[in-house]
Amino acid sequence: MVARPAEDEAVLVCLAALEASLAGSGSPPPSFAYVPPRTLEAALDALARRRGAQALPLITALAEGRGTKEARKAARRVLYRLQQSGVALPRPAPKPVVERRPEQALRAWVSAVDGSGSRAVWILFEGAFGGLALCALIVNDQAGVLEAAGGAISKKRLESELRALRRSQKLPWVELPPARAKALVAEALALHARLSSEPPAEFSPWQRFFADVDDLASPGPPREPEPAGGDDPALLDHCRELLGLPELASWFLDPNELQSAALELLQARESRLVLSDQQKAEREAAIVERVVEAAFTPEARRLWARRLSEMAWIFDATGRERETRICRATSHALEDPERAPRHLPFARGLAERGLAFASEVALGRLSAAEVSRAPRKP
Repeated sequence: MVARPAEDEAVLVCLAALEASLAGSGSPPPSFAYVPPRTLEAALDALARRRGAQALPLITALAEGRGTKEARKAARRVLYRLQQSGVALPRPAPKPVVERRPEQALRAWVSAVDGSGSRAVWILFEGAFGGLALCALIVNDQAGVLEAAGGAISKKRLESELRALRRSQKLPWVELPPARAKALVAEALALHARLSSEPPAEFSPWQRFFADVDDLASPGPPREPEPAGGDDPALLDHCRELLGLPELASWFLDPNELQSAALELLQARESRLVLSDQQKAEREAAIVERVVEAAFTPEARRLWARRLSEMAWIFDATGRERETRICRATSHALEDPERAPRHLPFARGLAERGLAFASEVALGRLSAAEVSRAPRKP
């Protein structure tokens, strides 16, 4: 393309600048972005005629650079005419290979623990090439991984799923450090190993994301810092209040394991013997006490203590200080081998609630399946 005579001076100025760039760094200065495309194209044509193949790197840089669209098109037209005239153009540089990065957990969320020991765990992973994948699990403290799902997900879809989840979930749902969420899953996998069981087949695609967890047999995530001075002993006077919280509505001893005690309790209440209210209360209290002593074995105490510890973390994450402190104090009391569970109102409350449901089953008002505390999804 040839510029009109009135443009000759502008073309000469541009050509001089191109010559200076070619003699210097060989890269076009940013100011070329403001040169009119017609003027730039004429100057590039003149440079190509004068310098031939020597001008190719500079013209190519303009064609592939960050200048204006019009400037890049002008440079590409000059390159096309050079190619048509028999000048061999340099091959384009190969596109950079996408770097493979280590897969890593970016964010994580968990639900509260339900009465069967189950909770939901979501972990967002970044793949080797930057894609996102959501691992959605249900884990149980007695059975391991109950359910696995998920897959590739966009950021927009993730936020939509989280909003829907918070609206529909009955239990609290909070974000937590990814390392802690991975530790919860590692515990579930260690439980499978101890039970000689396997996670569901749907978990297989996620198995590799947990290969870097060093100790699958660890007792769990590290505890949160305890309050200075330890627990306030008076908190245990309020530990039964925990069972009145909506989050712990499903917490009770498994009614299916309390059927004989429930029948004994029903018989005591329906006895034709003339007993005072105090005698009846003492008789019922004795039944509850036996249930507590039988149910709260050392292993069961550790199980319930851990559930309370996890709920303390949930309450702390949602800004509920009083519930947090009561949960921690009750958890520590259950872990204390010197403290008899029958003297702990929380343990008695779990037993009494379980007996109440067992009685309803015995009377045919509820099915055993409805109230079973066997591992299940929240």
